[in-house]
Amino acid sequence: MSTQDKFNHFIAQIDKELSKYPALSKLEQKLQVPKAYGVLALGGLFSIFIFFNLFAGFLTNALGYGLPAYFSIQALESPSSGDDVQWLTYWTVFGFFTIIENFSDLILFWFPFYYTFKCIFIVWLMLPQTRGAQTMYQKALKPLVARTSSKKSSAAPETAPQ
Repeated sequence: MSTQDKFNHFIAQIDKELSKYPALSKLEQKLQVPKAYGVLALGGLFSIFIFFNLFAGFLTNALGYGLPAYFSIQALESPSSGDDVQWLTYWTVFGFFTIIENFSDLILFWFPFYYTFKCIFIVWLMLPQTRGAQTMYQKALKPLVARTSSKKSSAAPETAPQ
């Protein structure tokens, strides 16, 4: 199989996935640009901006809030509850991450490629294929909350009913 055939197959797969979104099909008709090329171009531009730290804070926040908000709304409207769990877990982990990041943002900003790694982390959390949000919740957040709530309940004085 030639490189051109592999590329065409890759584009066809992307186009098939993107066909699930009617808005992209309408945009494709208006712009006369295949939706796969448009999405790949925007993704490439997004990656370049993040890599070179151009609007990186805004773009990573847009990625972390915008796309998951859209998918959360879709999950709420769907009859299955599996996707609800995915997005509820995502928002829990992302919220915790955002709180930590707000306290350490001035330090983290100086690390090279911080926003690149943040973007990769957000995508990892978001993708149902990687189940990153569930992994972070099970391995980090759940034990932390369990430890904190057990300390809190043991420190609380018992009150007798009167």
